[in-house]
Amino acid sequence: MDNQLDTAPCGYFSISDSGVILSVNQTFLNMIGQEREELMGKHIESTMSVTNKVFFHTYFYPYIQLYGYVDEMYFSFRNNERQDVPVLLNGVRQKRDGQHVIDCVAVIMRKRIEHEKDILNTKTKLEELYQATQEANMELERLHEEYKIKEQALMKVNEQLEMMASTDLLTGLKNRRFFQESMADNLSLYHREQREFSLLVLDIDHFKRINDTYGHPIGDLVLGNLAGLLQSISRESDVVARYGGEEFVIILVNCGEQQAIDTAERYRAQVASADWGEYQVTVSIGVSTVSATDTEQTMFQKADDALYASKTSGRNRVTHASQLIQR
Repeated sequence: MDNQLDTAPCGYFSISDSGVILSVNQTFLNMIGQEREELMGKHIESTMSVTNKVFFHTYFYPYIQLYGYVDEMYFSFRNNERQDVPVLLNGVRQKRDGQHVIDCVAVIMRKRIEHEKDILNTKTKLEELYQATQEANMELERLHEEYKIKEQALMKVNEQLEMMASTDLLTGLKNRRFFQESMADNLSLYHREQREFSLLVLDIDHFKRINDTYGHPIGDLVLGNLAGLLQSISRESDVVARYGGEEFVIILVNCGEQQAIDTAERYRAQVASADWGEYQVTVSIGVSTVSATDTEQTMFQKADDALYASKTSGRNRVTHASQLIQR
């Protein structure tokens, strides 16, 4: 494990499908106060209380086996002093070196919990002091102001957590989770109110060549600059998100087939004509427009098939899913 991952500001561990610990970083070891030699090869449940073992079996394992990932699960590990360590747990199940492994990241949630406890304690004190004398009422006013400050602090923490949960950290765009929720919302509106919308799936042409030629830092810079360009030419009502890797998605609300094609052409042209310095950047785009039989999966699949057609037809072009049927 490289030093950056070992000392990252969040705990990391990798386990087998059966729960045996395969690797763990120093940050996680510090969280639970154990040494690496004590954990390697042991079951991850050795770091849990009986209650949390039951929770792990009931929720974490079934969910990650079914969906392949777990997002923002509130959980507690147990340290070497048998104290609970509350965390926000994220996990993904993937195949590596011929076997399935589960990679997990744990972020300590102690500050948020302390804020919540402070607020509850302050509210209790307020209720008691309201029934006291005039002198106690003066103290009540002071505590009331303290309560407001702590409440605002908690709201700020919650806002930051919400932003982190819906934002792609590299590009600043909305992330895949937010996009999937927005797709569900727009499909619901379509079925209730017949509010039409379209989906664009964009992929950077020959992005691997940019990474191989100029290095991953330049590749990351291209992703960030492209994200800014897409956001700048989008309407406020549209959802622009990074789907993964060099692939982006855009939900165009109140947008039919021809308008979606015209909009996609505008994105394509502006990317192709932008100043990217010494490297050339173009995108291929696939488009789909909602129909009565569509689900989130079918609508994305149609746009993805159209993207593939754009790629195989020479790249730097736009294809609507309806054009595939006509071919």
